Amino acid sequence: MMNAELIAVGTELLMGQISNTNAQYLSQRMAEIGIAVYHHAVVGDNLERAQKVLGIAKQRGADVIILCGGLGPTEDDLTRQVVASFLGKNLILSDEIVEHIRSFYTYRGREMPENNKQQALVIEGATVLDNPRGTAPGQYIEADGVHYFLLPGPPAELKGMYQEQVLPILQRVQGEAKQVFASRYLHTFNIGESALVLKIKDIIDAQSNPTVAPYASEAGCTIRLTASSANEAEARALIAPVESAIRERIGHYVYGVDDETLPVKPGLLLRERGERMVTAESCTGGLIGQLLTDIPNCSDYFYGSIVAYDNTIKEKVLGVDSQVLREHGAVSAQTAKQMAEGARKVMGVEWAISVTGIAGPGGGTAEKPVGLVYIGVAGPGGTTVGEHRLFGDRSQVRLRAARTALHSLIERIQNER
Repeated sequence: MMNAELIAVGTELLMGQISNTNAQYLSQRMAEIGIAVYHHAVVGDNLERAQKVLGIAKQRGADVIILCGGLGPTEDDLTRQVVASFLGKNLILSDEIVEHIRSFYTYRGREMPENNKQQALVIEGATVLDNPRGTAPGQYIEADGVHYFLLPGPPAELKGMYQEQVLPILQRVQGEAKQVFASRYLHTFNIGESALVLKIKDIIDAQSNPTVAPYASEAGCTIRLTASSANEAEARALIAPVESAIRERIGHYVYGVDDETLPVKPGLLLRERGERMVTAESCTGGLIGQLLTDIPNCSDYFYGSIVAYDNTIKEKVLGVDSQVLREHGAVSAQTAKQMAEGARKVMGVEWAISVTGIAGPGGGTAEKPVGLVYIGVAGPGGTTVGEHRLFGDRSQVRLRAARTALHSLIERIQNER
């Protein structure tokens, strides 16, 4: 099996000015064709340090080394010089690339700056990778059994170049050694990573192919099962019995698989049933609606949100009883129940979820501390309300409340099937 290292070049990455999304993209794409990415590196625009990182990658036995960025026209765009010097090769000016770059500017009615010629320097013996989306061409060269790729930093340019030109080269050089990776993701909620690991530790320890890797995020814990084989069908077959064993232990915590994340899953369930939903939000201020509307075609099932931040909206729009607000307060199970029921009635849909709580940093009391949130779900089978004690700062409480609300809806829909 071939292995690869990814080297991102650019001081702006080290300073946190931009995110290294190229590494994520390339790792995913290469795993699909059975090339294991063993290391990521980020190095600034410095010739000596970049050469050192390149040398380390080669010493570790990388079959493929992909350098991203540093192919621009400025003095600190050093990737071409780094690789040429490392391999003991000359840089040769390509008149053809100069004319390509010039035409790029001419089309826009501008004159090509002289320093753009730097982008036309080609490593001796390298194959030029065309870049119809920008002025910086990529390059590919094989030396001492290692395959080097120089790709542009802008993600749109890199992705197009990888798919159209890098991928065919990688598939060719793989030959008979090709292995395919397949992964299955089990998304869980209401269980922490440490508790999850304890429940399935023996299953994790017993596996080598597939591997089992739990990891935590703000959206809950995910278990990744990854297998390698000669083809995808065989890899999936290796995963299936291990997934079954895990589900026997913690199946009630699993709400979705693969792309079925918390914002996605409600739509899958509602489409299947031909039903619709709305939200009534107080402390989350429309955040649940935002998570849902991030999903394409959510208008099939999501009608909208009523942001009832002030009690006046709770009363006059959602129909919350003023006596309930006086006796129990805006942050109460009773208010959450009437918010959900009112939203469902006003909008004429099958499902409604409501959230009311104290996000902080102020407003909490001994009886109702910061992080106290009530979530109501009103549906065809009635209304349920859950009390939740969430932790974190204001933004964390709001986001965790929104995600907990979506999970509460998922559970209700699944239970009423």
